[in-house]
Amino acid sequence: MDVAIDPAQAQKVQQELNLRNTINQIKNTVVIQSGKGGVGKSTVTLNLAITFAQRGYRVGILDADITGPSIPLMAGLEGKDAEIKGKKILPTESYGVLIVSMALLLKAETPVIWRGPLKMAAIRQFLADVEWGELDILFVDLPPGTSDEPLTISQLFDNITGTVIVTTPQKVALQDVLKSIGFASKVGMPIIGILENMSGLTCPNCNHHIDVFKEGGGKEAADDLGLVFLGSIPLDPSVVIGGDAGDPSILHDGKFSSAFNEIAEKVAKLISLE
Repeated sequence: MDVAIDPAQAQKVQQELNLRNTINQIKNTVVIQSGKGGVGKSTVTLNLAITFAQRGYRVGILDADITGPSIPLMAGLEGKDAEIKGKKILPTESYGVLIVSMALLLKAETPVIWRGPLKMAAIRQFLADVEWGELDILFVDLPPGTSDEPLTISQLFDNITGTVIVTTPQKVALQDVLKSIGFASKVGMPIIGILENMSGLTCPNCNHHIDVFKEGGGKEAADDLGLVFLGSIPLDPSVVIGGDAGDPSILHDGKFSSAFNEIAEKVAKLISLE
């Protein structure tokens, strides 16, 4: 007797197999998160990924900010479309990093007006239906908060290497850091460390140091919580200009790239890459 096969169920089973196969080929998964928006998570993700690619690692970025993706613009991929091969999406490469983002699948002006389940399904597809191949490290750029997207990532991966929590020095940002730390603790996600972004500005005319958003709050929080402080990244107008132009600042000599390379070395040691 012939047994009828439900096509929808068969597709679901196949996607789950694809998902597991993809995850099994990723040696390390590093999540970049913060409880607050506007602290520079995407800037950190892209520049950190490029530093690892420059060291010879095979690196990917999963842009999990479904409604506000910005990685492709900063990576010089504005206007580019993801390539589809058969039933698979191919990651788009920039500066040696493989990137998958909603911005590579939709026009820039197209809003993504989705509830949680659709966003969660999209993240699953970014793993199951993408031809990532073997990766030494996958960076996941999360949107602000501790809701649908972070929870989905924590549930999909059996063993996340760890999370880098990004903050700016002022108290209002540090309060939200505590939420990210609490989230990581609840879902069993190891914390690699805290990174302080936009930490002071050097005047280009007189070289005077200005604490625009205060300074040292990230290190103080790390010390108080018994976490690793990864380092401080200076506030630099060239980072904004480079981000808009798709020309990441890590590619140019300066205080920003020096700070980032030091942070990358710390992260590599903490996750046992070097």
